[in-house]
Amino acid sequence: MQHHPNTESQKMNQPPEMVSNKDHLYLTDMLSWTLLAAKKAHFYTQQCSNKDVKQALTKAQEMHQHHYEKILHHLNRN
Repeated sequence: MQHHPNTESQKMNQPPEMVSNKDHLYLTDMLSWTLLAAKKAHFYTQQCSNKDVKQALTKAQEMHQHHYEKILHHLNRN
């Protein structure tokens, strides 16, 4: 086992401001997945007649929409 004395001082307390191209592509994929999940939850909410299921689907749609907006914010920063 190797010991690296400088490893402790090299830890990042904050993520870097820059997003790599690979990370940007992954965030773009996440954006697509999250949008699809929100759209599906919305679609099934419209099809559902059970009040409890409809409420759960609405909450899921709102959660995915919130996540979509957060991911979009990260993409637009760069």
